[in-house]
Amino acid sequence: MARYIGPVCRLCRREGMKLFLKGERCYTEKCAIEKRNLPPGQHGKARKAKMLGYGLQLREKQKVKRTYGVLENQFRRYFEAADRQRGITGETLLQLLERRLDNAIYRLGFATSRPQARQLVKHGHFLVNGKKVDIPSYQLRQGDVVALRQSSEKNPAILHAIEEVKGRGIPEWLSLDAAASSGRVVSLPTREQINLPVQEQLIVELYSK
Repeated sequence: MARYIGPVCRLCRREGMKLFLKGERCYTEKCAIEKRNLPPGQHGKARKAKMLGYGLQLREKQKVKRTYGVLENQFRRYFEAADRQRGITGETLLQLLERRLDNAIYRLGFATSRPQARQLVKHGHFLVNGKKVDIPSYQLRQGDVVALRQSSEKNPAILHAIEEVKGRGIPEWLSLDAAASSGRVVSLPTREQINLPVQEQLIVELYSK
């Protein structure tokens, strides 16, 4: 699956908020939002005008896409899948994205950022219900157990991540067993448990045109 490989700090600046794409750097004064909270490019200052209608809908979609690291075609498939399910489409969309394996790895604290979690999954460092899964977009279900492979328990990047994010907290839909280096999907995530400051209804309106 294709992925964005360009500079990521400019993505945060374009959305005007921290997307936490650089791990621990995002929590320091070196963060681009802390240093230059302006859209990138030579006309960045001129882009501060208030957006309405389509522009606002587009920005909400871009925030979610960039936060979870998916590109347009994949994001549209997530939306179509959410639209087919019962319930509120916008909330279902966020739930599908939240249940990605790479996001769960990040939420459990085995990685400092979602891009790093994606790489760790691709390299086969994690098991789901005892079987190796190297697909970052793998959809977790209630009751699934995500565990670090025994051969990866001394991986420096993972050990550093675990130490770095100790105080970040685990969402309620997940439980962490630090001693066993594993986590369990306790329940499907609710909108209240997804701490993402976006208006998902605007995304639904954008795709419904």
